[in-house]
Parts: sequence; structure tokens; C-alpha cells
Amino acid sequence: MQLSSLLQRFSEPETLKMAKLGRELRAKGIDVIDLSLGEPDFDTPQHIKDAAVKAIHDNWSHYTPVPGFLDLREAVCTKLKRDNDLDYKPENIIVSTGAKQSLANAILALVDENDEVLIPTPYWVTYSELVKIARGRVVEIKTKATDGFKITPGQLEAAITPHTNVFLFSSPCNPSGAFYSKAELEGLVNVFRKYPNITIISDEIYEYINFVGKHESIAQFDDIKERVVIVNGLSKGFAMTGWRLGYIAANTEIAKACEKLQGQFTSGTCSIAQKAGVAALTTDLRPSIEMTEEFTRRRKRVLELIKDVPGLVCTEPDGAFYIFPDISYYFGKSDGQTVIHTSGDFCMYLLNNANVSSVMGEAFGDPACVRFSFANSMTNIERAWARIKEALAKLK
Repeated sequence: MQLSSLLQRFSEPETLKMAKLGRELRAKGIDVIDLSLGEPDFDTPQHIKDAAVKAIHDNWSHYTPVPGFLDLREAVCTKLKRDNDLDYKPENIIVSTGAKQSLANAILALVDENDEVLIPTPYWVTYSELVKIARGRVVEIKTKATDGFKITPGQLEAAITPHTNVFLFSSPCNPSGAFYSKAELEGLVNVFRKYPNITIISDEIYEYINFVGKHESIAQFDDIKERVVIVNGLSKGFAMTGWRLGYIAANTEIAKACEKLQGQFTSGTCSIAQKAGVAALTTDLRPSIEMTEEFTRRRKRVLELIKDVPGLVCTEPDGAFYIFPDISYYFGKSDGQTVIHTSGDFCMYLLNNANVSSVMGEAFGDPACVRFSFANSMTNIERAWARIKEALAKLK
């Protein structure tokens, strides 16, 4: 059997790989604490679940329109106006089976063979692989912890070539938690104004999990709004990961292109999830606010705990629910059996010796770092970091 060469162009997500390894250890009876997956550890709010149950009883059980039910696309427009002061119409919105599909649609619609896609590092693991699937070329723009893991206008302009087609970034960022202020976004926009052929894909999935104030979307700048594709969804802010509900907001040409692609892949997403999504976007936001308040408490505690671990250098995340410390202090160290050469070695050492799962920085474009989630209970977070400290003390 000969499989498609497409499979050789991209890698399995390291986030899913580490979660799989953790499950295998649990199946053997080992108590593994999961700090690897990017999933809120909260249940979907009751009023959203009630809307889904009502949809079932009301027999919303048939195929759905490819771009999504009209009432959900209207709800997305309402949300964008309410939260971001952005004006969109339903024809600008395409609802997909998760924000990952929304990203895939946008990249496949925009990227041709050898087109360059600029991506600031660190970035979510799937960005680069989707570009490779589209036969585009990933151009990484390296950021530093000292700059808050954010690029400068000068770095952006230096990376642009005649082949640059797309700029892809997230704010708040997974894995670093970096958050771009309005002034910082405007600095980037001043560069984009010089290059009208570049489309900006703005991943705003962590919008509500924001520790510094009002979310800022790059689509707020009217003169480039038509070149912005907002990607968002309900998984993080509404604890709806399993519902698989994402969306884009874009100009009608891009929206129609994404609809065409989606029509051949999945068609319209789950009818019940869509009806639940209407309730999520248009009714009580208090559960989302309370969830972020709890993440704020956990962030504070994790930053306290990590200070007690020698050698880890960590910036304070402004959003999302991860810390992304530099662990390169441990490169070359050993417990007598295992030598740490890479962040991957570091993660496997913690998995096998502390029974704590994390994700290697190589997956995010920064091989000196490791991502730890704090989307877990405070008890588990404290247990995990006690284990990490103990295990790392054995490395000399």
C-alpha cells in the first residue's frame, strides 16, 4: 500500500501526542497530572446545555446550511458588535466544526504553493502544519521573552518579501499568553498599510481569557479590516471544547471561498451545537467571566510556585491559560540515567519521573521553552509543581 505524500508534509500535533502518552500511563494505573492539553477544566454552563436539550426536543436534527444557521451567524455578528465594536453581516460569517477547521479553511483558501506565511514564534502547533498542507512556506518571526513574546513593526517589515501572502498570529497567544495592545497592533497595521496584498489571519480564540483588560482585535482598523480574517470559537471562553464550534468573520470573497471548501469536507456543523452556540453568544456571559476569574487566581499561584523551581525563567502571561518558561538551564543535565538535551527530553523526563505531562517548545517554534497549562484544579496544579520541583532537583 502506498499512502499519499501529503502525510509526509506535516506532523502529528505534539499536544495530542503528549495527551495520548498520559492516557497510556493512566491506563496502567499511574496517577498522571495533565498540564498538557489546552482545554478548560470547567463544564459547559447550564443555560447553554439547556438550549441544546431544547434543540433536540424541537427536532433540530437535520442537515445544516454549510455556512451555519442564520440565527447563529446573526449571533456572531451581535457578539462582534457588542464585544469588539465591529460591524459584520451574516454573509461575512462561516461557522465550522471548531476553530481548527476555521483556520484550515482560511489557510487553504488563501495560500498557494510557495506562498510565504509569516508566523511569529512561539505559535500554536497547528499553524505551521496547515501551511505545509497547503504547500505554502512557513516564515517564522522570532520573538523574545524580554519583548513579551511579541514582534515589533521592524521585525514584521524585515520579514516581508514579494512572496509574502499571509500573516498569521494569535492574541492572546497560545502558548506564550502574549497579548497585543491597541497601540502595538497599530504599529503592525502601519506596516501592513504599505503591503496591500497581505491578508492577516487573527486567531482570537482566547479573547475572553484575558488578564489585562479589554480585548483588542486587529480588525478594528477600518482601512485594513477587509484584509483581516478573524478566527474565533466557543471552546475556550465558554468551556465548549467537545461541541466543536468555531467561526470566521471575513470579507465576502474569503467567506464564500471558505464555504466552498467546507462544502466538500464536512458541510454544515452539528445542528444541536449551533443552537447551543446561539445561547452562548447572546445570553449570560457571567459563567465566562467567572471562569476567567478562576484562571486569574491559578495564574497567580503558578507564578508563585515556579519561582521555587531553580533554573526556570518565566514571563507573566497576559492571556490564555499557559505558562511558557525557558527551561534551557537543564540542557546537558542528567539524573544518572537520562540526559536532557532538548525540551522534548525535558517533557519526557517529567512525564516518566514526575508523572506530569507538558508540551515541548519545539512544537511551538521555540525549542528553549516548555508549555504548561493551568487549566486544571488548584489542588492538581500544586501537586504537579511539587512533583516537578522534586524531579528537577535530581538533575545535576
